[in-house]
Amino acid sequence: MESWSFLAIILIVALIAKNNSLAFATVVVMCLKLISPWTKNVMNIINAKGINWGIIIITVAILIPIATGEIGFGDLINAFKSPIGWVAIICGIGVAIFSAKGVSLIGASPQITVALVIGTIIGVVVFKGVAAGPIIAAGMTYVIFNFIQIFIK
Repeated sequence: MESWSFLAIILIVALIAKNNSLAFATVVVMCLKLISPWTKNVMNIINAKGINWGIIIITVAILIPIATGEIGFGDLINAFKSPIGWVAIICGIGVAIFSAKGVSLIGASPQITVALVIGTIIGVVVFKGVAAGPIIAAGMTYVIFNFIQIFIK
């Protein structure tokens, strides 16, 4: 019953904040839960592989402009010619590193997921963010926590 209440609160907050993606995701999870005797394996598979599938979908969306010709080699060369291009490259590297650390943190400490979900919901609802970064948030948590550990020792 607790999980239903938690999901209902998330759905209500999403609807109040007019965050369609969070509301849709919550409804999908609630539907899967409603028919859980038949979807238990599906939920386990999504739990285990969903992040990777999401990364694949995001990567496909990012690559579409290359496939359609909107972005070409000239744009790649121009990225290296501008300061914002270099910042974007550096940030891309940083995000990849944070994401790798985030995946390992979640694997080692699954309980951190609750805090990441709450932080992501607050970021989406209160600050009008996009729920695309729980893995990056986990990576940032890993880096910050390890940085703090250096000064505590």
